[in-house]
Amino acid sequence: MRQLTIRGFDAELSRCIRGLAAREGISLNQAVLRLLRRGAGLGRESAGAHVVGSSLDHLIGTWTPEEAEEMERAIEEFARIDEAMWR
Repeated sequence: MRQLTIRGFDAELSRCIRGLAAREGISLNQAVLRLLRRGAGLGRESAGAHVVGSSLDHLIGTWTPEEAEEMERAIEEFARIDEAMWR
């Protein structure tokens, strides 16, 4: 395995790398490698529409039961089938 030293990380990039590492439970090195591969168009994360992203993962499990119920009521209408449209 080769080693590469990269200098000049600004605060924004450092926060991004540290955030990815924390969210994914991986080391800073793994986070940097993941971002480099993605940026270079390599690996499964470059598969575009075929990859399920993780950008909303921070929202999982954050709703209260009341908020979840409110959302269910709000989208209930979308589950109804309009029979007239299928004739």
